[in-house]
Order: sequence, then C-alpha cells, then structure tokens
Amino acid sequence: MEWDQEIDATGLLCPLPVLKARKRLAGMTPGAVLRLVSTDPAAVIDVPHFCAEAGHVLLKT
Repeated sequence: MEWDQEIDATGLLCPLPVLKARKRLAGMTPGAVLRLVSTDPAAVIDVPHFCAEAGHVLLKT
C-alpha cells in the first residue's frame, strides 16, 4: 500500500501517537493516506477509536 505521509511514533506512548496523527491529518487533503508506525500496545485500541470518532477510515492495523 502506498501512503502520502508517515509518522514514526516508535517508542512513544499513547496518547502521543494519536495526537501526532490528529495534528498531521488536519493538514492533509481528503483521501490522502497517513501511515502511522507505533510500538505502543495501546495504539491497537486507541488509533481505531480515534479514527471512528473523527470520521477517518482505518485501512489496516
């Protein structure tokens, strides 16, 4: 899968990966793809929840 932008949140604990994603997504055009890399186990729960609440589509976990 190709992406337009990427965030490497390796080593960061939630909520930092979600906050970084929210900030980056705010400046992206609709339909653009953001790749978020995170090692925090909580991101598996927090990122899908954020996407659902904010109206974003989660393409893959």
